Amino acid sequence: MRFPKMDYLTFLLAVLHVYKALCEEMVWDTTVKMAENMTLKCVYSSLGAVTQMEWFKISTTEKVSIAIFSPTYGMVIRKPYANRVHFLNSSMSLSDATLSFHNASEADIGFYLCLFDIFPHGHWQKVVQVVPSDSFDISVSSNSHTVSSPGENTTLTCECHMKWPVQEVTWEKLQSHQIDHLITCNLSHGRGYTSRHHRQILTNCSQETTRTFITVPHVTASDSGLYRCLCRGGPGEKETFVIRLTVTDGETDNQYIYFIAGGTTFLLLFVILPAPVMIVLYNRRRTRRKRVQFKGSWDTENKASNNYRSPISISQPSEGAREDIYVNYPAFSPRPNPRV
Repeated sequence: MRFPKMDYLTFLLAVLHVYKALCEEMVWDTTVKMAENMTLKCVYSSLGAVTQMEWFKISTTEKVSIAIFSPTYGMVIRKPYANRVHFLNSSMSLSDATLSFHNASEADIGFYLCLFDIFPHGHWQKVVQVVPSDSFDISVSSNSHTVSSPGENTTLTCECHMKWPVQEVTWEKLQSHQIDHLITCNLSHGRGYTSRHHRQILTNCSQETTRTFITVPHVTASDSGLYRCLCRGGPGEKETFVIRLTVTDGETDNQYIYFIAGGTTFLLLFVILPAPVMIVLYNRRRTRRKRVQFKGSWDTENKASNNYRSPISISQPSEGAREDIYVNYPAFSPRPNPRV
């Protein structure tokens, strides 16, 4: 049975439409920049006992196992990935399935599934997308800056100013090598999707609002970074707002205080304190110089006066010694007697 030519074209368009729909249904939690040595992070932070964790490379048509780890039976790396991948922290934590790649290539671009078997809750999974490095761009500048202290519940707020009603809001955390998708709110239906981020993120996906927020409970220094809010409205209408969060570290603050105190002490010891000492030394040197000048002038005067004196010894005789003393009296001629 032959089909008209138009039917083939219709069938092809239908297949492409289905494929596009399947691709659009692929939701991922983290985007990673392709690199020769890259890391796919996957951490399970909820309750339950981990019995097994496994990584797959997935597409719309198949799921290929890469590596599997069991606390009972150990680790297995599948042949195509042998000597190229390994679990980074599985020996230290059963809840950390982070996978490290070595000598990765363009063939490793695509989607990856991290799957945990949790007793008694069942399965927990996270999807990671690896993209070419030239299509990974986070060169953005922050619109506002929020400073928080460790342990606080920090709220980041985004205001969407759009002509059309806001349909969707997405929050992301930006890093130099990856983008973590935190939450997506479908405001037209009042629903939200929370990604498999290792940190708990709180939000309220309320309908018919232009103001959205996320709350990061009990923040730590590792929560510092850039957070991007992406608003989508009518056809082709979107707006981006970036917030920089800085969580001050107590140890860092103490080190800074110690540094300032040490610098002040150094300045006091080597700059301020020597000043009085230098002044005292200068005054002593000046006084000594005056004494030398005075003595020199005194000696000069004594020498000048001695030039007009007879050389007389001024040494004292020793005790008990006898010395003849001669006195020179002027000789006067006898005065003649007056005549009577």
